[in-house]
Amino acid sequence: MRNQSWRAVGSDIMIRRTQFWTLRVFGVLMLCAFAVLAARLVDLQVLRHEQLRGEAEQNTHKQYYREPRRGDILDSQGIILAGSRPVKTVSADPRMLFGKDAEMARFLAPYLQEEESVLLAKLSAKTRQTSTGLVITNKSVVLKRKVPLENWQELSAALKTNIFGFEYEIKRGKKIIPKPLADLRVAAVSGTDDQLRVYPSSNLVSHVLGFTGEATEPGGPIAGKEGIELTFNERLSGKRGWRRTEMDSRKRELVTLRDEDVEPRDGCNLVLTIDSVLQHYLSDALKDAMQQYSPLSASGIIVRPKTGEILAMSILPDFDPNSPGNLPDRRRNRAITDIAEPGSTFKIVVVSAALNENLVNLRDTFDCERGRFFYGGHMLHDHAPLPVLTVEGIITKSSNIGAAKIGIKLGEQRLYDYMKAFGFGTLTGIPLPGEVSARQFVQPVKSWSKVSIAQIPMGQGIAVTRLQMVMAMCAIANKGWLMRPMLVDRLVRRDGQVEAQYGPQRVRQVISESAAREMVQALKTVVGPDGTAPKAALDHYVVAGKTGTAQKAENGVYVHGKYLSSFIGFFPADNPELCISIVLDEPKSVHYYGGQIAAPVFKQVAELAANHLNIRPDLDPGTLTNQPDPKAIKTASTRSNGAVSKPPLD
Repeated sequence: MRNQSWRAVGSDIMIRRTQFWTLRVFGVLMLCAFAVLAARLVDLQVLRHEQLRGEAEQNTHKQYYREPRRGDILDSQGIILAGSRPVKTVSADPRMLFGKDAEMARFLAPYLQEEESVLLAKLSAKTRQTSTGLVITNKSVVLKRKVPLENWQELSAALKTNIFGFEYEIKRGKKIIPKPLADLRVAAVSGTDDQLRVYPSSNLVSHVLGFTGEATEPGGPIAGKEGIELTFNERLSGKRGWRRTEMDSRKRELVTLRDEDVEPRDGCNLVLTIDSVLQHYLSDALKDAMQQYSPLSASGIIVRPKTGEILAMSILPDFDPNSPGNLPDRRRNRAITDIAEPGSTFKIVVVSAALNENLVNLRDTFDCERGRFFYGGHMLHDHAPLPVLTVEGIITKSSNIGAAKIGIKLGEQRLYDYMKAFGFGTLTGIPLPGEVSARQFVQPVKSWSKVSIAQIPMGQGIAVTRLQMVMAMCAIANKGWLMRPMLVDRLVRRDGQVEAQYGPQRVRQVISESAAREMVQALKTVVGPDGTAPKAALDHYVVAGKTGTAQKAENGVYVHGKYLSSFIGFFPADNPELCISIVLDEPKSVHYYGGQIAAPVFKQVAELAANHLNIRPDLDPGTLTNQPDPKAIKTASTRSNGAVSKPPLD
């Protein structure tokens, strides 16, 4: 019995030992399992927390921008010159095609009007090897931008009915797709809102408007590239909105979990001072001149002298902003980018300065030396062998030597000061990109040569832009006040509220009102029968203006046969409503003087503009217009032994 008892005790001990070791092994195993789980949790929750959170958010959260509508650009009468048309940007996710990229490319090609091979190259999945295997890198690719809405609607309808080669299985009366492709037709191809910039007037105002192009940042809004589109890009573009939301496993938005939803703010509409009707008149007249005289380029500007408003600005050759192409020479706004010697139109500066300084009056006379004047080691020439002329006669007949002598009397420093006061050598401030100041060609007196004081009054040895020259003439028309050129009238929000109103800006008073009045009197004679531009005279309005025929220089040498022909005039002369500048660059014609070819273009534009704006005439029909003062001609004739030469062509 005792032996059996000990055996039972021993057996119990063995069982207990076995159980103890079993528990210890189990405990160790459990401890190891928990250690592995803890390590895994540390790895996931601590070490890789940010990475995994980002991946989770990428899969379940989506944030996308909501682009505003770009504002319209309108002329002064409310005619749309630039507008935005809603279109779609069509994208695709190659991950959801499951090898059907070729079928999808073939299907999309006619709707997107794109080559099948181009679409296939975009739809083919691009992969890279990672630690977890192959990963598709092109998760979303843009197939086509600026897709018209009607094309997208047709494509959307077709996407809902076409199965791209997948066969349905019939099971229990329901259609089942063998792979998880239920939303393939909708989710694989998507369209996002976009806009297409449209210019209904095509080439008409191209150099003012400029054009737009793709944004610098991927997926961003269209942006202005040139012209007013670039200058006012921020105000036209508006403010982006955005939406942050969560998606389900089928990439459908969970509206109730939408975090942020900020509406975009549309861009402002921009109202210009440009009048489309006047722009048409000016453009058509320049086209006629291009056809008749074949210049390298032609430009015209119409300005309201009292306010500085630019009512029309046309440059030929031009371009179509709907498809600007790579044509930088045609896109260049020559009115503000090109600099050249102005020629005789610059005589208004020296004569008005001398009148303002009371150094001369219109009756004072100067000997024009019969067309040859030696000064500063150079022989200066005139357009004709002109005799003694009054100051008014110097303007009437555009005498180089007469202007040179007035400049000499005015003096170097005062001439330079008036040049700067009239705005030469500085930017006019027009809100267009690319304007040059020509500062390097308006040198201080210390840099002048001995003959500069005689050459500059003729319009030689100085370079200006066409806009600078017309604004200087407007200053004389505006009682001596130089105005800042005005191109934008106001900015208007989409709800019609005016956000910014712009008004005329005076820069400075260059000459006194009395000096300006005398200068206007002299400029009236230019379009008279004895002046250089009788072809600019109007039947119902008194015109004041000045011709210019500047010989062009290359490598410091004047080139025969290359001229810049111009005429700048305003009317009605004593109460000006319009100032018009016409410039033809290198006309291919035996007639190249400004009074011969630019003055008639001025007349053509002026007559149409006066009728359009209903400008009140200051002359009765049939009145002999713009006659020079007979006393001035008589004085000049008497002092030259009665010999009155024919008017020069300038």
